[in-house]
Amino acid sequence: MKNIEHIGIAVKDLNFSIPLFERLLKTPCYKTEMVESERVNTAFFQTGESKIELVQSETADGVISKFIEKKGEGIHHIAFEVEDILAEMKRLSEEGFQLLNESPKKGADNKWVCFLHPKGTNGVLVELCQTIK
Repeated sequence: MKNIEHIGIAVKDLNFSIPLFERLLKTPCYKTEMVESERVNTAFFQTGESKIELVQSETADGVISKFIEKKGEGIHHIAFEVEDILAEMKRLSEEGFQLLNESPKKGADNKWVCFLHPKGTNGVLVELCQTIK
């Protein structure tokens, strides 16, 4: 794994949260994007070499809505940039980690993504990211 690519934060309302994080980070939101496969809206902020991704569910029964119901708004996942997502998925599977995706899927910000089950990572939802070339 190369570096922390972004930290994902679950929010109820991007219209409220984007201005809040712009003030907090003293930087504008540089991109918003709907991720159809996950039924979420995202907003990105660049801070130093890392990014913050705000994630809002599009549906009441979506993964982010369920997360917020259980735990409230807050840190949802940490994403690591990888050079070769297929090789990293194979390595982690062989190491005994449970992958939540059998193959990478298109995520936000022009990335291939795969998630690891938090039960095997001390309760942290881990996302692998590779830039789509």
